[in-house]
Amino acid sequence: MNEIFVTGHRNPDTDSIVAAMSYAALRNALGEKDYVAARLGEITDETRRILDRFSCEPPRFIKTMRTQVRDLDFDTPPAMNRSVTMDRAWHIMRENHYPAIPVANEDGTLYGMLSAGDIATFSMETIANPVVDQLPLFNLLSVLEGRILNESGHMAETLSGQVCIALPQSCENLLFNSRDNIVLCGNQPDMIRRALDVGVECLILCQTDVDPEWLKDADGTCIISTPFDASKVARLIYQAIPISRPCHTENLITFHLTDYIDDVREVVLKSRYRCYPVLDENEKVVGTLSRYHLLRPRRKQVVLVDHNELAQAVPGLEQAEILEIIDHHRLADIQTTQPIHVRNEPVGSTNTIIASMYQEHGVMPSPKLAGLMAAAILADTVMFKSPTCTKRDVAMAERLGRIANVSLEELGQILFSTDATGTKSAKELLMSDFKQFHISEQNLGVGQITCLDSQKMLERRDEFLEEMEKLRQEKEYDMVIVMFTDVLLEGTQLLYVGSDDVIHNAFAVEPRGNTVFLPGVMSRKKQVIPMLTALWG
Repeated sequence: MNEIFVTGHRNPDTDSIVAAMSYAALRNALGEKDYVAARLGEITDETRRILDRFSCEPPRFIKTMRTQVRDLDFDTPPAMNRSVTMDRAWHIMRENHYPAIPVANEDGTLYGMLSAGDIATFSMETIANPVVDQLPLFNLLSVLEGRILNESGHMAETLSGQVCIALPQSCENLLFNSRDNIVLCGNQPDMIRRALDVGVECLILCQTDVDPEWLKDADGTCIISTPFDASKVARLIYQAIPISRPCHTENLITFHLTDYIDDVREVVLKSRYRCYPVLDENEKVVGTLSRYHLLRPRRKQVVLVDHNELAQAVPGLEQAEILEIIDHHRLADIQTTQPIHVRNEPVGSTNTIIASMYQEHGVMPSPKLAGLMAAAILADTVMFKSPTCTKRDVAMAERLGRIANVSLEELGQILFSTDATGTKSAKELLMSDFKQFHISEQNLGVGQITCLDSQKMLERRDEFLEEMEKLRQEKEYDMVIVMFTDVLLEGTQLLYVGSDDVIHNAFAVEPRGNTVFLPGVMSRKKQVIPMLTALWG
């Protein structure tokens, strides 16, 4: 309930994944709240290889930051077993001011809901029809604080019959109804004797005793002694009924912890109930939800790393509370309702910034985490060949490599030695590191694939163009671009669908067959997006 999610952008690359992991680890090491590393999409093959190299699991996958039922401070009354007495349930409801309580089966799943109205309705019905049916003897003894005087002579575990207080005028009823009565008697020897002679179902002695000799002839009657007077017993006896009988079991409206508040509101507005059971993923009862819980829901808390653009952020971000932003990209369009900490620095990798924060706080990253952070810097700076790379990136990667006791050359081989050109579809490769941008009035999608052999990628040119055109029409992009960034050639084969004039004017080249080679271009954020921004802006 108090987790703070640290998440990178959609279609996360290695820098985004590791930044979430490293920053969450830093905050947890400082003894702050429970920070959780999260991801918004599947990890790339590059990232998986690095995680496997250091035996680390990927961050938790999340779909949205929309407010859910689990984010509410809903009530958590005990889910009472269906065999519990009405007396016990009523005391819990009254003492804790619960409008209703859930009734559970033996396995914790929902049986029904018991409200104060259900108890009141049941109590009113007993006035017109003072009868109990299959009343558990165990329950009755508990409510009346009673004891059975002829234990050996009565074997039944339940009682049934009409409840009546023994008064002189009730003698005839006792004679005619015989066993179908549960008789309440005070210090009235004649009435006690008469009830035993008739053989009533149950005789409850209120603040009195019975002649031991009479018990010998009471084989068919259960005799109970209670310290309460008859008028109180007449009310309490119905409170021994199990709550499974008066509770509401049909057409129940339930909510789950994963349900979104927007959807819950729609249901509640159309319903007349005051209280709704909340279930977990195993259908077990965990609490109850009332209308007032929806008035001021507690929003999820999130830290954004490696991005600050709404189109790249987690869905439902507008319903969350952004606590911090740590990034190395241009400032974009994310807005907050209050001031927050923003750390945006012109370096080649978000992990360079986070590693600096480790130093500032006097925290040493573990060797595994240091190795991951070094690899992330290498991945985002393309082995220090990207124009976004700075001296800080180089120095920090070398320092992290020493902590991890690993060479940067080894990490580079792991990052870039494998090109999944034959095992993955063009769509999978295109979307592995794909980002959406909104520049002026233009919507743009740009994917980047870092490889060692861009020509092998271009052999699948037609496959890529087909998928890019589908994506352009589906998402209504003005242009879709994929960059095959070649580490060995230190340049990018740029494939695009859209206007030839845009590519010509932005990069001063003559495109052929929707393809151009851009020597020295290694960075999407510093060498591609700025050129298009200058053209469209």
